[in-house]
Amino acid sequence: MAKIVGGIATSHTPTIAFAKDAKKFDDPVWKPIFEGYEPVQEWFRDKKPDVLVYIYNDHMTAFFEHYSHFALGVGESYGPADEGGGPRDIPAIAGDPKLAQHIAKAMVADEFDLSYFQGKNLDHGAFSPLSVMVDHDDKGWATRLLPIVCGVLTVPLPSARRFWKFGKSLRRAIQSYPEDIKVAIAGTGGLSHQVHGEGCGFNNPDWDHEFMDRLEKDPESLLDYPIAELAKRGGWEGAEVVMWLMMRGALSEDVEVTHKAYFLPSMTPIATMIFEEKPEQPPRESDEALRERMEWDWNGAEDLEGTYPFTIERSVQGFRMNHFLHSLIDPKVRKKFKEDEEACLAEADLTDEERDLIRRRDWIGMIHHGVIFFMLEKLGAVTGVGNIHIYAAMKGMSVEDFQKTRNAAITYGVGGKGD
Repeated sequence: MAKIVGGIATSHTPTIAFAKDAKKFDDPVWKPIFEGYEPVQEWFRDKKPDVLVYIYNDHMTAFFEHYSHFALGVGESYGPADEGGGPRDIPAIAGDPKLAQHIAKAMVADEFDLSYFQGKNLDHGAFSPLSVMVDHDDKGWATRLLPIVCGVLTVPLPSARRFWKFGKSLRRAIQSYPEDIKVAIAGTGGLSHQVHGEGCGFNNPDWDHEFMDRLEKDPESLLDYPIAELAKRGGWEGAEVVMWLMMRGALSEDVEVTHKAYFLPSMTPIATMIFEEKPEQPPRESDEALRERMEWDWNGAEDLEGTYPFTIERSVQGFRMNHFLHSLIDPKVRKKFKEDEEACLAEADLTDEERDLIRRRDWIGMIHHGVIFFMLEKLGAVTGVGNIHIYAAMKGMSVEDFQKTRNAAITYGVGGKGD
């Protein structure tokens, strides 16, 4: 079974990444940053978690047009995002799609509505503190990452208590995972700060220290603060400490804080805490009962002949093809595909097998590979193949014979007026 080895609370200001990339290790002004993270780095070396569940918020970088309350990263890897000046010179970190699918099923069974993402890079909310916590070199990182992106920048956002409940459900989801892995949990953001408006530059160290103390000893006393009250005490952006509450909710009821650091160099405090798990009574619902409950809606789906539910596993497997076929909604890509399909396919991030499936218009083969039908529609629209032709091909029938199974012999597609 999966084991939670503890948790980390950390700020995620870009100041941390700047100090590291500029090699300010011995500069007296910047050195306290690294001193605060040295015990955290040693903790990761000692615990050796297989996966780090990483709770953070994106700063309108990868998530701009679509901004979710809770988005679970299900991809195979995540690289550093370009936030305007080019991406940082750090390697991509591996994901854990299998654990992500398990957590998704458990959380949805607990009535949390999630969105899922892959193919997106992570901004400083993730990589700024991560780069001073977890060992890495040009070949990769010492742990896999399962990111949970929280929408804390737009109003309305979930309550502090909702973040706490999410953490509780997350804990049981991890504990019920049937593989023997070690999992650490990080909650990022905060503490007191404001970066916009005439109120920018606000800090409240007294509240920061009170919050850290209560987070350790009496976290439930923080759950009924409205977001506006958290902002009053900690600045508008400082209200993102709700993500620390999610992390704390995912830990044992009683914890031991073995490290705590706080440094306020400029706009945002740079704080870290290490939470060690303490023994507790087994949960009322057994792991077996939870797994049965989380599969209740899906049991039997595997027996539906000719049916391929678009699971997280299949979405990851077919991501490259789905991503390419989706790109055909871009008129420039569409024009290139029509004018020189082979050149367009050669430039795409596809395997030879995937290129061949597209080249041969192997509609059922693409479904088997993990392509969702609605991407087939896009390829059909570009190549002049109607939906009825795709349906017939998937069933191994001629169009004429397939039409005989319908109430009306019509043809249609999703194509618009054309380019």
